[in-house]
Amino acid sequence: MPAANTTPHHDTLAPPALPLMTQIRCEVAGLVSLGAGPHGERRYVPLGGGTARGPELNGELVPGGVDWQVLRQDGALDIAAHYVIRTDDGGLIEVQSNGLRHGPPEVMAQLARGEDVPASSYYFRTVMRFTTGAPAWLHLNKVLALAVGRREADRVLLDVYRVG
Repeated sequence: MPAANTTPHHDTLAPPALPLMTQIRCEVAGLVSLGAGPHGERRYVPLGGGTARGPELNGELVPGGVDWQVLRQDGALDIAAHYVIRTDDGGLIEVQSNGLRHGPPEVMAQLARGEDVPASSYYFRTVMRFTTGAPAWLHLNKVLALAVGRREADRVLLDVYRVG
């Protein structure tokens, strides 16, 4: 006879609130492939300018960021974007955004060709961390955010939610 489960029961915690922080619109350049690697095709996309507009964070994206990617054998895309937002008051905020994009093969092929595809037809999510020394923005050093994305031919759109 198996031993009785003696693990104490814990109440389930309430799910975190997800208030909208900002909406990011980032210009992207052409894809650069480094070729097949041990985990899939390694590539990157240079990031240009753009905007961050929303109830909590407003500013401009500083050109020069990079979106590193691995196109995996299963068709999913691992994403690691790294860029800077200059806030309207002049503060600089480093953004590290790691996530995943995947969908049916025909949808992913349409995205790769730069075609307009409804965001509801594929999965595009990232987890964001912020680093800054700007006094007005120090609170962001202790924030996790979740972004829901859409890829267009020459830009990426992200709705960024604070994980409460």
